[in-house]
Amino acid sequence: MTRIATLAAALLATAVFAPAAQAQDVAITNARLVIGDGSAPIDGGTVVVRGGKVVSAGAGGAPAGMSAIDARGAWVTPGLVAGFSRIGLVEIDAVEGSNDTGATRSPFNAAIDIAPALNPLGSAIAVNRAYGVTRALVYPGSSSGLFRGRGAVVDLGADRDMLTRGGVFQYVEFGERGAGQAGGSRAATFLTFRALLQEARDYARNPAAYDGRSKDSILLRADAEALARVIDGRDLLFVKADRAADILNVVKLKREFAGIRLVLVGAVEGWTVAREIEAAGVPVIAPALNDLPASFEQLAATQSNVGRMEDAGVTVAIGMVDDWDVHMIHYLTQYAGNLVGLERVPGAAGLSWDEAFATISSRPAEIAGMGDVIGSLRPGRVGDVVIWDGDPLELASRPVAVYIDGVAQPLATRQDRLRDRYATPSEGALPKAYDR
Repeated sequence: MTRIATLAAALLATAVFAPAAQAQDVAITNARLVIGDGSAPIDGGTVVVRGGKVVSAGAGGAPAGMSAIDARGAWVTPGLVAGFSRIGLVEIDAVEGSNDTGATRSPFNAAIDIAPALNPLGSAIAVNRAYGVTRALVYPGSSSGLFRGRGAVVDLGADRDMLTRGGVFQYVEFGERGAGQAGGSRAATFLTFRALLQEARDYARNPAAYDGRSKDSILLRADAEALARVIDGRDLLFVKADRAADILNVVKLKREFAGIRLVLVGAVEGWTVAREIEAAGVPVIAPALNDLPASFEQLAATQSNVGRMEDAGVTVAIGMVDDWDVHMIHYLTQYAGNLVGLERVPGAAGLSWDEAFATISSRPAEIAGMGDVIGSLRPGRVGDVVIWDGDPLELASRPVAVYIDGVAQPLATRQDRLRDRYATPSEGALPKAYDR
């Protein structure tokens, strides 16, 4: 039996997996410990979790009298944070009744909050949790207006409440999609964007005087209230923009609305204007490996985009932007690992292993304003811990244990159960597809 197989068997034999919602006080010792903040792994490290929170992580052993798990040299990391996803909102993309990402027929747009639509029992939750994803930044897909609505941070725990923090950010798309939503051109997008925020600013100055029903109003009261939270910085503003010219114009808007906390999403041509992004202090959630121009706003696409922005000092996280951002968000480890490999290619720009792991753990957490809560194994953060059977950025590696808020999580998925049910069919009636 291999070292990791022995560890997995020991975890099961010692009943590490606690009943649902019961946080464990546990120390994981003798680990190749990754804090997740961009620092190098620590050999022989220990992470201590009490009451669902990380108490300590670093070199040394377990505190006296505390239950300990010997990791036997296995990799131990914080849970992965998906920087851009619709998980919890979709079961089957093509089936309208199971897809709550769009609200194109609603009179509201900016005010739409995804939180009530989240489904913690969706099949994609268990699949991605089994691959080490413990949190995600979830965005609203579409609406009847330029602004899409309010996104949230969620957890992928096996319980009935997946909301970590609601109303974290407002989402809007510029570029080709934004132009189509605003009337057909980028000029209309920027005019509409300014007009909506200016009206929201008027609402914020005197909410009692605003009814949202006059012939000159372009915002319903609920939408004006939601955008007022963007104006004063209570909610982040996530703006999807890929073309360099669009990115520069979005960054200029930050000067006009000084209170806005801006985050760029996509930024496929971001490397060409990385100095301007860095000078404005704007972080980016970007796809990892866009290397071909999928549209005219991505003509400068390159696999080196993330690495070059990082080299320019831009804070970058990896997100599943325009990707399989519901069912396959665990591809994050493969994408981060590819950036490590890219660092070794002459003329290309990738990331070191430590930087790459941070882009799928602490970076998205920090960009969402929650770096003091999730995304790393620093003291005080939630007890999201993953034990792996190999290097987590290697394609063949899998978790052998996952904790969320200090609670050991089941790793079996519906796909596993179906495999086991039908793997060895015998003569006669096949097993029933559902037993409850």
